[in-house]
Amino acid sequence: MTGRNETVHTEGQKHAFEPKIIAFVCTWCTYAGADLAGTSRMQYPANVRVLKFPCTGRIDPVFILKAFQQGADGVLVSGCHPGDCHYIAGNFHARRRFAAFRKLLEFVGIDLGRLQFSWVSAAEGGKWVEMVTDLTERVRHMGPMQEFKELALEEQWSGVIDTPELKEVYNSI
Repeated sequence: MTGRNETVHTEGQKHAFEPKIIAFVCTWCTYAGADLAGTSRMQYPANVRVLKFPCTGRIDPVFILKAFQQGADGVLVSGCHPGDCHYIAGNFHARRRFAAFRKLLEFVGIDLGRLQFSWVSAAEGGKWVEMVTDLTERVRHMGPMQEFKELALEEQWSGVIDTPELKEVYNSI
């Protein structure tokens, strides 16, 4: 099986689908843990794009929806362990917000298997590798996320001005 979209991972396996994973991480713990994994030369799938924030408490749930809308197949939110937040309670705010946000995602039809919330400290490079690998494999097994991409395409139809009423309104602007 060969094709342009196939890539080879560190294990030498070829995959027909490579998921795009967006990771929203806190700069103090999870980003440092991911950095530790990199400096320790631990191998993990290159499907993850990391966006760092000062704290998971600063991650707006709209960012997660926007990531899915812009083509992410999976999203990871990760920060400091409870009690280790550099801003005292930011990760507790994130945990509460995320619990409520999961219900909204379920309501709009997003499979919750595409989203993961976790705690990774600066000393847990191995945990970062394990978590990213597991999420990538899970999302790969689920296949591409089409729901939000189709919705984004439907939003673009409004640019077509094909009725006399729309043309009249458009010209009056």
